[in-house]
Amino acid sequence: MHLTRRGFVLLCVLTMLLVAAPIRAARSESLVVPARTDIRVTLDQALASNHSLPGDLFAATVSEPVLVDGVLVIPRGAHVQGRVLDAHASGRLRGRARLQLALESVELNGKSYEIRTSSFFDVGGSHKPWNITAIGGGAGGGLLIGALAGGAKGALIGGPIGAGAGTAAAYFAGKHDVRLSVETHLKFRLVEPLTVNSHS
Repeated sequence: MHLTRRGFVLLCVLTMLLVAAPIRAARSESLVVPARTDIRVTLDQALASNHSLPGDLFAATVSEPVLVDGVLVIPRGAHVQGRVLDAHASGRLRGRARLQLALESVELNGKSYEIRTSSFFDVGGSHKPWNITAIGGGAGGGLLIGALAGGAKGALIGGPIGAGAGTAAAYFAGKHDVRLSVETHLKFRLVEPLTVNSHS
């Protein structure tokens, strides 16, 4: 069959449209979760500043569905994987504990998608109130006992002994580590958009 120039042009245009149609359809199957979208999860395992190490992976489960324009993108129950960014155990007399976490991936329809989120950061309690009470209280008790036993001289001796006892009490009871139990609720926020293939 002999084609005129006009027929040839029409055939080329039709071919291009037929090729482009599946591409447009494929693109329309992708859903984009915008940056700053919250992802709420519950931990599947316990984490603690005195046991976790930077670089450790942890597992969690999405606790609230994520929708984009009314379309479900990340269902409740989806599995996510996170990483411990920083972990530092509490000292006994000084040095506050810290624990920092972020999410790395989410599993949807058997496919893992990499994600970048803000981090969860928690710091353990300060030692100062407890240490001052424990050490000061020990010193006061030592002064009283020393005074009762030997007057002024006994007080001078008893004070340092009591302070030493208070320091020991603070040492053995003064750790304040960050501990997160199983099913602890945490909130993260996407810092980059997440593109999900709706038919993956």
